Amino acid sequence: MAGSSDFDAGRLRRLSRAFYARPVLTVARECVGKLLVHQSPLGLLVGRIVEAEAYRGPEDRAAHSWGGRQTARTLAMYGTAGHAYMFLIYGLHWNFNVVTGRVGEPHAVLIRAIEPLVGAATMAQSRGMPADRRDLTNGPGKLCQALGLDRRHYGLDLCRSELFLADAAKVPVARSRRIGIDYAGSWAEKPWRFYDPTSAYISRLPARRAGT
Repeated sequence: MAGSSDFDAGRLRRLSRAFYARPVLTVARECVGKLLVHQSPLGLLVGRIVEAEAYRGPEDRAAHSWGGRQTARTLAMYGTAGHAYMFLIYGLHWNFNVVTGRVGEPHAVLIRAIEPLVGAATMAQSRGMPADRRDLTNGPGKLCQALGLDRRHYGLDLCRSELFLADAAKVPVARSRRIGIDYAGSWAEKPWRFYDPTSAYISRLPARRAGT
């Protein structure tokens, strides 16, 4: 579906503030299937969200806001829902999150993977790989590189800027434990990762457990 030629950009329906100003688990689940849109300097880039994770500080040990931590990096998480929270990992890879809930409630949804729909050739050039590779956008750092998202997009209002989520048809949604947060103790077992089980672009299939 990468680079779908029948996509009508003129019919994009930007999500309202009300979508984000809800409990983080609800928003995370409903992000799956929505469109992530960047009206970038290189052209329109669109991907269908196929994987998202909820982070619910200050209790959640996996959240950057755990324990009520407030730093220059986490400031956006405490603000108005519907803004972008960007963070850098390993000094190399930017990750894109949407802020949810109420002001002062540091909750956010990490967008972990997208399925390219528009601008796949541009995404491929940014990633230095062919456009038909599933690893083009099957991870949070990969999708940010593909869409050209970085520190410049920190705090952007997703309801009013060139970066936003748009409505789309519903897709199947499965859930599992979150990825790469073993340091978070029992919080690592929370089934707060939501994904489209039919998509080839999800970052990782969940491990099967005995009896499931």
